[in-house]
Amino acid sequence: MPTSPQSSKLGLNTYSGPWLALQTKHLLNRTMFGAKVADIGYFKTKGVVASVDELLNVPTTLPAPPLNDYNTTTYTDPNVPIGKTWVNDVSLDGTANSYRTATYKKWLLSIWVGQEKNIREKLTLFWSNHFGTESDTIVYASMTYNHHQILRANCVGNFKQMVRAVTTDPGMLRYLNGYLSTKSAPDENYGRELQELFTVGKEGGAKYTEDDVKNAAKALTGWKIDATFNAVFDSTRHDTTNKTFSAFYGNTVIAGRAGANGAIETDDLLNMIFQKSEVAKFICRKLYRYFVYYYIDDNVETNIITPLANVFIANNFEIKPVLKLLLQSEHFYDSLYIGCQIKSPIDHVVSFLRQYEIAFPDAVVNYLDAYALYNNMVGQLNGMGQSPVDPPNVAGWPAYYQAPDYNELWINADTLPKRNKFTDLMIETGYTKTSNKIIVNTVQFAKTVCTNPADPNLLIDSLFAFLVSTDIDPSLKNTLKVQLLLTGQTSDYYWTDAWNLYISTPTTINYNTVNNRLKALLKYIMNLPDYQLQ
Repeated sequence: MPTSPQSSKLGLNTYSGPWLALQTKHLLNRTMFGAKVADIGYFKTKGVVASVDELLNVPTTLPAPPLNDYNTTTYTDPNVPIGKTWVNDVSLDGTANSYRTATYKKWLLSIWVGQEKNIREKLTLFWSNHFGTESDTIVYASMTYNHHQILRANCVGNFKQMVRAVTTDPGMLRYLNGYLSTKSAPDENYGRELQELFTVGKEGGAKYTEDDVKNAAKALTGWKIDATFNAVFDSTRHDTTNKTFSAFYGNTVIAGRAGANGAIETDDLLNMIFQKSEVAKFICRKLYRYFVYYYIDDNVETNIITPLANVFIANNFEIKPVLKLLLQSEHFYDSLYIGCQIKSPIDHVVSFLRQYEIAFPDAVVNYLDAYALYNNMVGQLNGMGQSPVDPPNVAGWPAYYQAPDYNELWINADTLPKRNKFTDLMIETGYTKTSNKIIVNTVQFAKTVCTNPADPNLLIDSLFAFLVSTDIDPSLKNTLKVQLLLTGQTSDYYWTDAWNLYISTPTTINYNTVNNRLKALLKYIMNLPDYQLQ
């Protein structure tokens, strides 16, 4: 695993090198949650520019909402029948909201596993970490859902507009106490995080002051949440005094406004903040660390971050042009950055499910069994340290921001064994709900990945090429071939004959022979440190 800084001198010119399975898989690993064999084949025929364009072409129609799967004899939601969605229902019932939030997490796994060929879900996760909220603090599941829908709908759109929507989003107002902020007691939480975590950041030339935080809080007073969970502006709670900001903001004065016009101060505040070039640089650094690598030295800052920030500003903070430039750049495809990221738990679990094409029940037709099985995946993520929609605090998961380790924080003595146990379990036993079982079909997987699974050399090369993004020593491959596929023998036909016999005569005994060898091989590959990288 990478422990030392890496820096490429390649810039943002469009990549013109070979467009092979390796480069295609690299792009898909970073922009989606893993790639199926068919996905790699599909995008490999398109080339870099067309592939990036298609991945950034996010559909405007959002996924169908989560359903009530929790009505039983023990508890019944008084407002929502089983099989119907709860997202538009306002409920103060703590039990109902607890069940609904759990259902949202199961639903989210189904969306990730069944994602379309675009960047939406991977990027929505990025923004949900950037605008960190915790569902157990928000409490109301519909607020949590609607907050993430804002991020999902705007993921490749205009960043400034997304910040504006998040600022008065009921979920965020509740999470950072904005709904309690009044002229007599301005709450500084959102005014601080708006600058420190959401826009300007703390790096480079970010020199806003404590008074800037206090004045931002005053400008934002008056927003509250009504009985139907909508954000409304109450002018009687708004601070109408002038707000004077520091030299960092050019000593800007936001004129106090009375009545309904007080809400305009929110836009005045954002307009002031977005005049700072630090906003563009801060967001571009975060995008770079998420999609490329966590280490940013002077060379990367000058040749990658600054040009990206200039494009961001020139396009009035539209996100898509920045991602297009980065994802099709020669820098992105430098061999230094292929296989250099440690997978997040979500990447680890969801990419596994997609790579092996684990077949879950339809989450609409058979939502009870589907949600039950997806709930097992939620449990796995909880154990590995990345509970969906519940980062540890407003800053998000430390592995995305905490220097100097960043994504190396995903791996420790507790989480690595859990990752290995998950892949072992899915190979050996899987999970069962009524008549539905999710488990790796090793034989089908071998057929999908390799054009001629009877050839042990081609099979091992194909498995490593698909499952691992780093270079593997040929001697290790040969050792695995001899010990696992050939069961200690030296001639390739010990595997070839076993495979061909199963294909011609698929009895239980013949199946077990090839299945047991494949299980041992796949478990070994996925227990390698290299499998943790993408």
